[in-house]
Amino acid sequence: MLEIASALLAVLRGGEPVAVVTVVRVTRSAPRGVGTAMALTRGGDVIGSISGGCVEGDAILLATDVLATGRARTADLGFSDDAAHAAGLACGGSVAVVVHRIEPTDAAAIAALVSAAADEPTAVGLVSSGPHAGRIVELAGADALDDTRMLENAYDGCDVLAVVHRPRPALVIVGAGDHAMALSRVGSAAGFAVTVCDVWERLVTAERFPTADHRVVGLPSDELRELVSDPARAAVCVLTHDERVDVPAIAAALRLGVGFVGAMGARSTVAHRARLLRESGVADSEIARLHSPLGLDLGGASPAETAVAVLAEIVAARHGAPGSSLRDGDGPLHRRSPMTTDAVCIPSLQDVTR
Repeated sequence: MLEIASALLAVLRGGEPVAVVTVVRVTRSAPRGVGTAMALTRGGDVIGSISGGCVEGDAILLATDVLATGRARTADLGFSDDAAHAAGLACGGSVAVVVHRIEPTDAAAIAALVSAAADEPTAVGLVSSGPHAGRIVELAGADALDDTRMLENAYDGCDVLAVVHRPRPALVIVGAGDHAMALSRVGSAAGFAVTVCDVWERLVTAERFPTADHRVVGLPSDELRELVSDPARAAVCVLTHDERVDVPAIAAALRLGVGFVGAMGARSTVAHRARLLRESGVADSEIARLHSPLGLDLGGASPAETAVAVLAEIVAARHGAPGSSLRDGDGPLHRRSPMTTDAVCIPSLQDVTR
């Protein structure tokens, strides 16, 4: 529910309850992961999605019942591969879901939604089995969780899905040219918190970068530390063509430990930059982390096509994927973290506010 927090808050603040369908287990092929949620309002509006469309109909029926009765439900939705193909569906697989109603007075749910909508680190528990299924519980020690996961027998003998929201990863774009404008758009659409930084004030404008979260005028190498709060999850892309700006910016990003550092440029420019970086004291082991020339080889050349290629390389690097065609591989299409159980303190029944 945290991924659709803003939309849920709009309904709840209007005084209306909402029914939420949350995926608590995925079996075989499914396009969305554990913790994904969709919701149904009393007016019949559907918020979000839990699949590519093959189980939404059943999910809406369940949500309609829960919205009317207030009684939470659990269900398995989906098909085996053979049954799916017989029914004309594209893939098999199934998802287990918990469907529950959130009231405008649910303090624990509202607090978690407010935090997630503000893009703050957030974790909330959803009881996913047993007689308490659908109950929202606060998690003590939630700061230790970095991903959504199942906590077995964590609440009065029932399993609890710890639903975690992590702030959007930062994408800092150094330079404010046409390629930067395109990358800002696709980066924002992909869920990054985009910052554009350039020394030229007339280039770093809301008209040129309407989707950027922050527009900063200044020397990027001086501003970078303030712009990146979580270096390991951040990406810095240097799109300038001035070595007086890009070399210090690259050096600063590498020294800061930014997870993905990339820079555009021809191969001769890349080699020249590497020499300048060494002369400025950057170690070869750090230079080896630089993605330059930047982007996967998709064959495009326009700013928009280049932005897609750059974002593709960032996503591939974040997930440790080769960036190759899915057609040429085998095994599951979706890489997902194992659902492990951590020792997290769950409040007792009387501590839960509903």
